[in-house]
Amino acid sequence: MPCRIKILSENLANKIAAGEVVERPASVVKELVENSLDAGATEIVVEIEAGGKRLIKVSDNGCGMSREDALLALERHATSKISTDGDLLAISTLGFRGEALPSIASVSRCTLSSREKGRVEGTEIYGEGGTIRSVKDRGMAEGTIIEVRNLFFNTPARLKFLKSTETEAAHVSDHLTRLALSRPDVRFLYLNDGRIVFRALNGDLRERVASLLGKTVASGLFPVSFREGEMNIHGLAARPECSRSTASHLYTFVNGRFVRDRVVQHAVLQAYRRFLERGRYPVAALFLLLPAGDVDVNVHPTKHEVRFREQSRVHDFIASAVEGMLQTTPWIRKPVAAPVPPIASPENAAERKVSEVREALGVYQARLDATPSHGVPCRPPGAFPVPRKDMMPVHRVREGERENAAGYFSSLTVLGQFAGAYLVCCDGEDLVLLDQHAAHERVAFEHLRREFSNGSVESQGLLFPEVMEFSHGEVAVVDEHRDSLRRLGFVLEDFGGTARVVQSVPRLLAKKECIRVLRDVIEELSSIGSSRSFLDVQEDILMRMACHSVVRGVHPLAAEEISSLLASLDSVGFATNCPHGRPVFHRIPRSDVEKMFKRG
Repeated sequence: MPCRIKILSENLANKIAAGEVVERPASVVKELVENSLDAGATEIVVEIEAGGKRLIKVSDNGCGMSREDALLALERHATSKISTDGDLLAISTLGFRGEALPSIASVSRCTLSSREKGRVEGTEIYGEGGTIRSVKDRGMAEGTIIEVRNLFFNTPARLKFLKSTETEAAHVSDHLTRLALSRPDVRFLYLNDGRIVFRALNGDLRERVASLLGKTVASGLFPVSFREGEMNIHGLAARPECSRSTASHLYTFVNGRFVRDRVVQHAVLQAYRRFLERGRYPVAALFLLLPAGDVDVNVHPTKHEVRFREQSRVHDFIASAVEGMLQTTPWIRKPVAAPVPPIASPENAAERKVSEVREALGVYQARLDATPSHGVPCRPPGAFPVPRKDMMPVHRVREGERENAAGYFSSLTVLGQFAGAYLVCCDGEDLVLLDQHAAHERVAFEHLRREFSNGSVESQGLLFPEVMEFSHGEVAVVDEHRDSLRRLGFVLEDFGGTARVVQSVPRLLAKKECIRVLRDVIEELSSIGSSRSFLDVQEDILMRMACHSVVRGVHPLAAEEISSLLASLDSVGFATNCPHGRPVFHRIPRSDVEKMFKRG
């Protein structure tokens, strides 16, 4: 009886491997450019025609190959990157499997030309469908040129799955953008049907981002730099206003390799969770460097995913680094140029003395006019609405802290209040609208988070304790997380059966819907262990408590309360967005105002 199991031919095995490595023209470009970078190239030129279906040409000035090496490079599992089992555990190059070139050559008409440094002439190898047709000498510059024509000409089923020319060209652009961002020190030139798509000169990361993603995106990026032992992360991350609806502009690199790793992306999103609304993704280009032995890149055919030896440590490291930059909200800090004093002269000195005296007398007179006989400061009529008794509470800031803060929000000139919910301010020549509810929610959240980190949220006993009935499932959650509830400011005691007595609640919720918030907190705690971690639940609970501690709707504020709110914003981090990601303020440049009135 004949054997049913047969050994596949080399050509068929290459085609099967090509199905994993070569998905579309963009995959070919990625593999070839990565080989150029591994060869030490400082200039790479990529040319495509018909979206890469007709031609893909990659030229570099790398180290090149001899005739023997060029012939071996077209064999399966032939590589110069690794040689022993130990090398596989500490990969520092972009390529290492030795499958890309033979896989590409098996489904195209491929020409490989290469000249090794120090050699007089180069070598040209032409093959069709994985079969070498000719090998000859060629005069050329040092480096390597690979031309891939008629991709998938011998696998029509794969050819049918390719999209339109424009779509395939867009995928090539995406891959080249990632590769060009990964190496700002290498010059890139990309041509599509003879037209230059982009030319990226060698420089720093910000210049590379500006040339590839636009100057508008680059202007909103801020440096991230953090080191812990052998782990290091650096790069640029954007302010929340630059967010996107997809993760297309989130570029993360591990040891120079672009990855779409879930751990890395979740860490970045975790850092932005207090800035972005759900469904929004930040703009960032981040480079994580760690020992090659601590990361396994051999877990996916396209090498877009990696596996870390200490996954949780890497996650927390990335999140802390990005969060450290975001907490300072650098996009609202303006460098103030020191005034240059004029050259002193007797006449100028006398005039300056007179003006200083007049200014001091003017301020003194204004204070006298603004202070009635009973000693209570008053404001000009109509400047601010008359405050009500139930107006929004504001965290008070001591005078010494307010003077030392000298932050952005305290420096704003308050013009008034609009609709009892928004503050109208002036920052130089720009108009600034500030959402007082979002601002106070951020202040309250940071206050609660700080108290929770220090031990427990400040609580207040109820004059008339509230008796609450729970289901059996809710009672189990309450009893299991009794200590966590106490840290959050909720003190519950048994009352028999499934009833519990609420003795104390967080002070900020004492006069609010504290019972409703408690039920919501218990629901959040019940999700622990199923799909969420305690850290996620803790953040959501504090957000919910902060949101309910702030009175919504129309609430006029007195001048002193406005000043205290702005000073409070300066004393907390992440002050440009509420905990749910909504913006706290919006800036309207003077040029935009002038355009409204046809003056621009």
